[in-house]
Amino acid sequence: QVQLVESGGGLVQTGGSLRLSCAASGRTFSNYAMGWFRQAPGKERAFVAGFLGSSGSTYYADSVKGRFTISRDNAKNTVYLQMNSLNIEDTAVYYCAANPGLVTTTSRYWGQGTQVTVSS
Repeated sequence: QVQLVESGGGLVQTGGSLRLSCAASGRTFSNYAMGWFRQAPGKERAFVAGFLGSSGSTYYADSVKGRFTISRDNAKNTVYLQMNSLNIEDTAVYYCAANPGLVTTTSRYWGQGTQVTVSS
């Protein structure tokens, strides 16, 4: 089992920044692919950013490339999502996920989510 707890969400104005954190506990953190997803009201959960397997290689949704950065600290069992130049369309509940190999919308482990609201 892997337990994931997100934090760092909140209300921010357009153009602002937030950093989300995902603290993991349980099985060996470094063995899992980790990533971030988001779900806006009335929409399906969508991929935002992730690591390929347990490597340091990262990949991003086109909508956040150049604005968001995913990072991880294996010593702290924590994954981060630095979000810059936020816009209204980034408003959503953000979820952390962990999965063997690759994170997808059917990942094995999920956090409870943290709300990000961007206002004009």
